[in-house]
Amino acid sequence: MDKETRVFAEKHFQDLRDRLPVAVSRTPDCVDFIENPDAFSYKDFFKGYLLPNVPCVFSRAFTEDWGSRKCWVTPDGKPDFDYLLQTYGDVVVPVANCGVQEYNSNPKEHMPLRDYIKYWKEYIQADYSSPKGCLYLKDWHLCRDSSAEDVYSLPVYFSSDWLNEYWDAINVDDYRFVYMGPRGTWSPFHADIFRSYSWSVNVCGRKKWFLFPPGQEEALRDCHGSLPYDMTSPALLDVRLHPAHARCSTPLEVTQEAGEMLFVPSGWHHQVHNLEDTISINHNWVNGCNLAPMWHFLQQELHAVQQEIREWRDAMPDWHHHCQVIMKACSGINYEEFYQFLKIIAERRILIMAPGVHTETTAGDAASTGLSTQQAAFDASRIAEVLVSLIANPDFQRVDTSTFSLQPEELLRQLEEAITAVASL
Repeated sequence: MDKETRVFAEKHFQDLRDRLPVAVSRTPDCVDFIENPDAFSYKDFFKGYLLPNVPCVFSRAFTEDWGSRKCWVTPDGKPDFDYLLQTYGDVVVPVANCGVQEYNSNPKEHMPLRDYIKYWKEYIQADYSSPKGCLYLKDWHLCRDSSAEDVYSLPVYFSSDWLNEYWDAINVDDYRFVYMGPRGTWSPFHADIFRSYSWSVNVCGRKKWFLFPPGQEEALRDCHGSLPYDMTSPALLDVRLHPAHARCSTPLEVTQEAGEMLFVPSGWHHQVHNLEDTISINHNWVNGCNLAPMWHFLQQELHAVQQEIREWRDAMPDWHHHCQVIMKACSGINYEEFYQFLKIIAERRILIMAPGVHTETTAGDAASTGLSTQQAAFDASRIAEVLVSLIANPDFQRVDTSTFSLQPEELLRQLEEAITAVASL
């Protein structure tokens, strides 16, 4: 990020603060298709798609050098089962049954990849049917479980990825996934975790996406307030069950071809169907541009937990603590871990902006991010704004911070000093 882009971004967020909130985003008429990598810069993506939070599709030219597109695919464009068996056959992978609804998702089991590929071959031979159901390999953490250097490279447009930077730093998990499945496999209606962005590349095969901008999904809720499992179901036309459906806008439909890369913006609900035997690589990611929506989402998640167990508030010792425990179990993060997430990213940005400031993070760790001072300053300003809100939040004030290695107020002070130091650069 250069200074001009940083100033542009900071003005964008200033304008958002001065503007009345918009409950429902307008559905674009179409999705832009980015053809030429040489004619499309990070600045182009940042200004044109990341800040306005709208989707786009990148052509196959952006991924033509990926090892997975060369090795995982046969000359006729099908999954290369022999190569996958030879390379990953013994790896245990998660598999969902698309034919069984479990709440608003599908039940999962784990099996060796070789067993899943055996099923997949038999499924094709039986004209895409099986007594085992329609099984979809989903959320395989290839990067966490083995080296992926020869499989793909992270596109520069998505390189400001705080989720994976944080989880790599604590060496616990990641949000990098491989999906594989036959024609007919699909993912039910949802928005991505923590209101993150996502990107998805079809190594082979084709996908059909149905996308709704933030707020449009509200018209799909049923009379109980629940979102649908399948937004294409005829049951949604029943006005008794879905009284607001008539106000629902037409979804944005995208057919993603082999090799193409789709950017899914923050908070966009979507449903995805594989039109052919398909393999894709996907990341979820958060950065300064959607940190505030992540924080807003977490507040909503805690409120939902509090409402669910409100009748026990007076009878349950440490009720607020138990709400945080339940939130962590349901959402994967609570307020304490959200602060730790902010802290690790903030410390790395402070080192880039002001190397003399003492933090627990080593300078080498900060340098490894490859970020410019301007990018670090932008990131720090977004963290500081959310941190001010977090510190003032009554539920966060009930969190025991006595064991924190750096108190939130001190982290905010360090951020503000570092931002001031680079303000003139």
